[in-house]
Amino acid sequence: MIAIVDYGAGNVTSVRRGVQYVGGECAVTSDPAVIDCADRIIVPGVGHFRATAAFSRNGLGAALDRQVKAGKPVLGICLGMQWMFEASEEAPELAGLGAFRGRCQRLPETVKSPHVGWNQLNIRGECRLLAGVPSGVCVYFTHTYCAPISAETVASFDYGVQFSAVVQKENLFGVQFHPEKSGRAGLKMLENFCSC
Repeated sequence: MIAIVDYGAGNVTSVRRGVQYVGGECAVTSDPAVIDCADRIIVPGVGHFRATAAFSRNGLGAALDRQVKAGKPVLGICLGMQWMFEASEEAPELAGLGAFRGRCQRLPETVKSPHVGWNQLNIRGECRLLAGVPSGVCVYFTHTYCAPISAETVASFDYGVQFSAVVQKENLFGVQFHPEKSGRAGLKMLENFCSC
């Protein structure tokens, strides 16, 4: 069973529908006990980085940290991916999970912000999440902050400069875009996550 974490930051319904469409069994939850019992975990999210403060108030962050350390597959989507980093310029007073090194930053002033719409995925390395997904496919973004390129970047996108679109470290995955809104390519990624 896949636990889809509901911490009050948005798009849990569309993520649930996407997972169910590809045959995954899932439950939307804010209960740390359910997260501890899940086989896989998805941390979705839209909105301001301050929404991640909920993790420190209700035990969800501690449960997620336990499961990351235990090696369970975890997928962070958009704000969920940003939370997996050390911090974000959007709310510098809050710490992220710190599973990926680095600080998320605002898009450059030279581009329209927020970045809303389709953009190409430039695959840079092997990743189980991207199996069967071709480089150059377009996926759907909606965000103002994003993660820099790092050693864990397996796919990037170009919006003024190159940023991380997909990161992976062992069983931990993050995507800046919304796979549940990215057509066949996004559904393929959700299917891959259900079987990894």
